[in-house]
Amino acid sequence: MVIETQKSFLLAILLAVSPVAAATDLNPFLDYSGDQLFQRFCASCHGKFGYGDGPVATSIKVLIPDLTQLAKRAGGRFPVQRVREIIDGRAVLPAHGTRPMPVWGYELEAQVPEDQPSRAVAQGLIDRLVEYLSSIQR
Repeated sequence: MVIETQKSFLLAILLAVSPVAAATDLNPFLDYSGDQLFQRFCASCHGKFGYGDGPVATSIKVLIPDLTQLAKRAGGRFPVQRVREIIDGRAVLPAHGTRPMPVWGYELEAQVPEDQPSRAVAQGLIDRLVEYLSSIQR
């Protein structure tokens, strides 16, 4: 119950800090670069440069990872597929515990206008985020 309340609180903060556009307003997102998507959806927790120091980070009870160190922590190779799965969030198994991060696959898909292939559009946006994260590795 506490975790569900915490997740609801986190999602409310994220939406307040970087609101997801209504379906009719999503079209600009289709042209966003990975950096622009990151700033819009991720920086509130992960920080402007991905260091885990966003303005919301201090109110979250889990450590927000430094996203510039993903390749280093994976033995020097950027874990493309794992990062894609984490952002998408739909493959996370409940038996592995709860997830403080929003399930962006569903969130993005829900915002795609009905006349577009929502899953494909959401995956394309996630791919741009993954490419951006790969580019900021130190």
